[in-house]
Amino acid sequence: MMSTQLPTNEYAPFYAPYVNALGDVNLIEELEISLHDFIRFVQNIPMDKFNYRYAEGKWDIKEIIQHVIDTERIFAYRALRISRNDQTSLPGFDENDYVNNTQATNRSIQDLLTEFSAVRHSNLFLFKSLSEEQLKRIGTASNAAISVRAIGFIMIGHQKHHQKVFQERYL
Repeated sequence: MMSTQLPTNEYAPFYAPYVNALGDVNLIEELEISLHDFIRFVQNIPMDKFNYRYAEGKWDIKEIIQHVIDTERIFAYRALRISRNDQTSLPGFDENDYVNNTQATNRSIQDLLTEFSAVRHSNLFLFKSLSEEQLKRIGTASNAAISVRAIGFIMIGHQKHHQKVFQERYL
C-alpha cells in the first residue's frame, strides 16, 4: 500500500502532517528504509550534541530517541489489537510522563539505536504478517478512528518528524 492511497478518514487530523510528509511511499518498504536512514542519521550526530537541549524544559536527543521508541511500541500495540479485530477503545498516553520516567540521558547512543532497531524489526514482521483486510481494519485510539495501515505510516512519519526537529533545532 502506498501512503498517497491512504484515505484521510482512517486517522485523526492531528496525524496528517506525519502522513503528508512521507510523499508517495510503500508501507513495508519505507518501514525498512526509514529504519536504516534513522540509524545512519543519528550515528552522524556529533557526540557533544546528544545531551544538548535547545531550550529550558526541552528533551535532549537521547530522550527524543527514547520517545520515538516508546511511541512506536504503543502504535504497534494498537496496530496488533485492531488487526486482530479487537474493538476495545484504546487510551492515549502522555508523552511527557513517559520521557520523564526513562533513563534515556544515561544510556549510550548505541544502546538506544539497538533498541530502536529491535522494535522496528519486530514491527516489520508484524506489518508483513497482516492481510489486506487486517491492514484496513479500523479501531479507536485516543478517542479517534484509526486504521492499522494508517498506524504504520504514522510510525514512519513520527520518526521523520523528529529527525527534522534534530536538524532544525539541535544541529
